[in-house]
Amino acid sequence: MVLDEYSRECLAIYVDRKINSQSVKRALAEVIEEPGAPTYARSDNGPEFVSKNLRLWLSKQDIRPQYIEPGSPWQNGFIESFNDTFRRECLNREQLWSRGEAQSVCNWWREVYNYFRPHSSINDKTPVEFAQGTDFASLRQPPELDRKMVILN
Repeated sequence: MVLDEYSRECLAIYVDRKINSQSVKRALAEVIEEPGAPTYARSDNGPEFVSKNLRLWLSKQDIRPQYIEPGSPWQNGFIESFNDTFRRECLNREQLWSRGEAQSVCNWWREVYNYFRPHSSINDKTPVEFAQGTDFASLRQPPELDRKMVILN
């Protein structure tokens, strides 16, 4: 998952059996292709996030990694809350038979989360409404977002 820490927008959910540093690099490259790179990328200390390969790529993209302290999930409370919401509202309600089906269901849920689900932490707006300062639910078109920081998980 790739999330914008400022707007709370879920930028991408990638489904695979195993995620490694190459997978993270590909996912981030796709997300930052059009709007540009964020200043920081916050993540936990999983091997896929601390690998030399990924750190070198982040450096070339001018993205500074920020790692939470090991065993300190409260330093990344937003992602912990997101993971709980994602599990309750999406994964626990579906029986997924293939990677393709899982990706489709996750993409659908991501759209609902970003465009239609208000968040109390951002004044009861959707992430896209908050980022744009508009009533996005009535516009129904994707905006260009200024991504300051993304959170990986």
